Amino acid sequence: MYYNYRKERIKSAIIICLILFLAVFATHHIYYKFQNERNIDYSSESLDITFHEETGDRVNLTKVTPVTDAVGLSSTAYTFTIKNNMTMPVNYTIKLVDDIQTVFEENCSEYQMPKDIIRIGIREDNKKTEIYTLSELQSGTLKETKVDALEEKNYTVRIWTIQSALQSGSIRHYHGRIQIVEDNKEVAILNPKQR
Repeated sequence: MYYNYRKERIKSAIIICLILFLAVFATHHIYYKFQNERNIDYSSESLDITFHEETGDRVNLTKVTPVTDAVGLSSTAYTFTIKNNMTMPVNYTIKLVDDIQTVFEENCSEYQMPKDIIRIGIREDNKKTEIYTLSELQSGTLKETKVDALEEKNYTVRIWTIQSALQSGSIRHYHGRIQIVEDNKEVAILNPKQR
């Protein structure tokens, strides 16, 4: 009986490639299914904003761990995407404002961190991260920019406390919200289907 090794190798290679393709396809599909379930959509007149965490636009700094900026830039990321649905550029402002509703609900106004010890990093797409102290921001404005017609921009925001500000384990914390304001007038709101 004649056994053809070459045919068997080709057959095995095809089967392995098919299994790898199915594994990659299934992994990709599962990842994006769960990612889309986490996404929370907001909108304004011309912009669609998608926050990619279950917390949506809410930012919470609940554990006091004073760190350097280099370490802070590896802290929890809050990511979102801004997409322009118009055929002309749209100006917008990204702000970090106090989450008064959460502070009221948790009755924790006396435990809020002073703004001069809170550091914030914001990065647009693959550009360099801009770092600010919350107290130096006018009305919490992190960025004023525009998005071109039908363009999409991705942002990452990180928040931490500056080194030697408070002792680790302090009960102080911060509740904030990321706001996107279109043309300095309209704040993006949660889409009705997600309320």
